Parts: sequence; structure tokens; C-alpha cells
Amino acid sequence: MQKVVIDTNVLVSSLIQRSYPYLIVNRLVIAGKIQLCVSEQLMAEYCEVLARPKFAAFHDFFIRAKALLAYIETNAMMYVPQISLHLMKDTDDDMILELAGEAAADFIITGNTTDFSFPAYRQTRIVTPRIYWEECR
Repeated sequence: MQKVVIDTNVLVSSLIQRSYPYLIVNRLVIAGKIQLCVSEQLMAEYCEVLARPKFAAFHDFFIRAKALLAYIETNAMMYVPQISLHLMKDTDDDMILELAGEAAADFIITGNTTDFSFPAYRQTRIVTPRIYWEECR
């Protein structure tokens, strides 16, 4: 089973629109076809971002976000990264690389192509949701 790290922006998108992030989260993660890898730091970011008031504009966003977070807490594989990196321009993104390295993840799925402009970190491919859905699943 593939191990993936999903950036927070992909989770947000999965709750707002029915595009590639939605397909990945609902048809692969929740269906148990891929293993989501998380750390305490990433879970904290998921919770903080998904609770932002600006998302109230989207119908049932908070109800669906709460259900998704409960699923992740119960079913995702939790890792504790043993290294601290300082590679990214946005230092919050270092935790994604740290987690991917610790988990030996197959993929990082992110919509942040500005900061994640390189194709891989160690053994982990970095792909957009569209590329993951079309080429990697």
C-alpha cells in the first residue's frame, strides 16, 4: 500500500470542491486504498487551518472538516520525525519533508508548487493532486 503525506491545502480543497483532492481523500484515503501518514505537528496544522472562520462561507464545511479530522486521527499512521530540517523558504513546509522522510512515504501530495518546486525529497515523489490521481495511484 502506498504511503502518502497530504499537504493541508489539499485537505482544504477536498472539502470545498469536487476535484482531484476530493477524489484522493474520498476514494483513496477514506476507502483505505492508500495509507495517510501524519505527525502531531501536521495534525495540529490540519486542525488549525480547517477551523479558520473564512471557510464558513462553504456549505457544511466545518461539519465535513470535523468528520475528516476524526477519520484521520483514527486511521492515519502517526510518525514522530527524528530530524529537524531547514530547507524550505516557508519553514512550516519543513515538517512535511521531515514527516515524509521518517515515514519513508512514497508521495507528498501538494498544491503548493511554488514552495515544493522540486520533484522529490529522498525516496518521496512530490506531486500535485492531478498528477497523483492521473499517474500515480
